[in-house]
Amino acid sequence: IRKRTVLAETLASAVTIGTGGSAGIVAPIVQLGSGIGSAVGAFPRLSGAGIRTLVGCGAAAGIAAAFNAPIAGTMFALEVVLGDFGVATFSPIVISSVTATAVSRHFLGDFPAISVPSYQLVSGWELPLYVLLGFICAFIAVSFTRLFYWVGDMFNKAASPAFMKPLVGGILLGFMGLFFPHILGNGYPTIDLVMMEELSLATLFILVFFKMAATSITIGSGGAGGTFAPSLFIGAMLGGSFGAIVHRFLPEVTASSGAYSIVGMAAVVAGVTRGPFSAILMLFEMTGNYTIILPLMIACIISSSASTMLLKESMFTLKLARKGVNIHAGKEINVLKSILISEVMNRQVETIPENLPLGKLPERIAASKYNSFPVVNEQKHLVGVLSFLDYHDVLFNQDLDNLVIAGELATRSVVTVSMDDSLFTALDRITARDFSILPVVDPADPLVLRGIVTRRDIISAYNSAVLKKGILGES
Repeated sequence: IRKRTVLAETLASAVTIGTGGSAGIVAPIVQLGSGIGSAVGAFPRLSGAGIRTLVGCGAAAGIAAAFNAPIAGTMFALEVVLGDFGVATFSPIVISSVTATAVSRHFLGDFPAISVPSYQLVSGWELPLYVLLGFICAFIAVSFTRLFYWVGDMFNKAASPAFMKPLVGGILLGFMGLFFPHILGNGYPTIDLVMMEELSLATLFILVFFKMAATSITIGSGGAGGTFAPSLFIGAMLGGSFGAIVHRFLPEVTASSGAYSIVGMAAVVAGVTRGPFSAILMLFEMTGNYTIILPLMIACIISSSASTMLLKESMFTLKLARKGVNIHAGKEINVLKSILISEVMNRQVETIPENLPLGKLPERIAASKYNSFPVVNEQKHLVGVLSFLDYHDVLFNQDLDNLVIAGELATRSVVTVSMDDSLFTALDRITARDFSILPVVDPADPLVLRGIVTRRDIISAYNSAVLKKGILGES
């Protein structure tokens, strides 16, 4: 992680949040902690796996210190940042998280990050209501993610100078803040008001959507900051409004709206990050309230699962997915996707003219190291592929030597790849029907043959890339 990027993002986040931008401090804290871990790992020249572990240690330490939540910090680093629960990774992250929490408590005191009254599960009949809340939170989490990227795309497409975009975003945010100042900043004071049940149902409901829009505008227009605190805010407003409604109609079997606010916070975070265990533990540690753990568990799991069904990627991974990086597929897929066919294809192509008589075909095949050949016409345009399966039955039938030509034997429905395609695309197509070669065509004209790519080409390029990136040394 580049030190300059970490410093710039940290300062930009401080300015954005300090001037009222609707963003959170978690992303800057995680980035700062991860940047420190990456910098520490660079000095002893650790392997990639070692540096990743230190990045996770930094992220866990930042979360643990910021929210006085060592268990949640550990789980967040393992579940969301690294996606690795191995013992070799787990142990140093736990040590880092505990150390950061101890230092934080020494200077700031040992207090819950959010002060809440004591809530409890009033009746078993509440659990179906929390299940319903989990589904609603999933829908809101996915809507927030889609809106966030849509607003960002709109600002990126705007034909205006770069400095104008934050200005426009600030004007829009300020106009919204005139009517609902609660949406400005990280929103923690407003969350406290929800816990104390001091906001009306209408205000709670409106703030859900205003906060989604405010955060999308703040970051989409060029501001810096995280979406974790806004997700907590949105969840608190959503849970509070849901709780107010059900408590109005079922007062004897439901808790007050504050309890639903706590669960709503965790459920929306779980839907946005796809880290249900982190959300459960974080809200438990942030509130210090164990009696609400059952609703937390069921709502977070449902929200995370339902969100995944509605949108495969989380808010964090969607940005990478839009760039073509699939973090779920593993290193192998991403290595193959990073290499273009034009970098590894064989440009010296041995072609067969479509009017070549069958009698001359054995000589051409014997002189070549391939057993499959692109077939071209007089204009050198690709018209087919001649494979071993096409000619092996008639190759030595002398009665057909002057009666059959190569074009009549060739497969006309050709599977090709473009020079701009990746090796992953080539591997997918070459293995789908067990081809030995794939013709590589010009991106602008699929009839113009530029080369071929074989299985051996793909495997050799992959092995070279793996060695170059040092992946073999990381495992």
